[in-house]
Amino acid sequence: MTLPIALGMPGWPETIFIALIFILLFGAKKLPELARGIVQSLGEFKKARDEFEREVRKSTAELEVKEPADKQPHQPS
Repeated sequence: MTLPIALGMPGWPETIFIALIFILLFGAKKLPELARGIVQSLGEFKKARDEFEREVRKSTAELEVKEPADKQPHQPS
């Protein structure tokens, strides 16, 4: 299935146009600061995602360890 032209990925002319709009809106002096903020935000997001994945793996590992013990028949002592 092909996407209509309006929904396709932007090419080089569109990318340059978007960059020029950013320069006009934020100014050349603010762009490095803006880029640093975006990179820091992405880094924080990645750390949070990794921590979430670690917690999910930890909890699923705990469930796998507990599960076989729960399925054993009860043996009176």
